[in-house]
Amino acid sequence: MSPFRSSTGLPDNLAAALCYFFPFIGAIIFLALEKRSRFVLFHSLQSLIAFGALMIAHVLSGFIPLIGDLAGALISLCSFAVWLLMIYHALGSRWFKLPWVGEIAESQLRQL
Repeated sequence: MSPFRSSTGLPDNLAAALCYFFPFIGAIIFLALEKRSRFVLFHSLQSLIAFGALMIAHVLSGFIPLIGDLAGALISLCSFAVWLLMIYHALGSRWFKLPWVGEIAESQLRQL
C-alpha cells in the first residue's frame, strides 16, 4: 500500500487505526469522508459493527439477574481486547477480519 492513499490525506493505516481508536465517532467520520481507500472503509465498517454489537451486548447484560454483572465485566474485557487487537492490525496495514463481523463489513463494502 502506498503511504498516502486515503482521500483524507492520512496514511491508510493511520486512518484505519483512528476508526478503532475512536470507535463510533472515528468510524462515522471516515465513512463520511473517505472516497478512495477500500482499506479504510472496511475498517470503519468493521469498527461500527463490532463495537455496536459489543455495546448492545453490554447493555443487555445489565438486564440479566445474578450473572449480568459478571457478563458485563467479561464483555468489557473482551471489548478492550478487540480494541487493542484491531488498532494493532490496522496500524500494521493488515486486512484482519473479526469472525462474523468481518464478513458483514466486507459484504457491506461490496455494496458501496
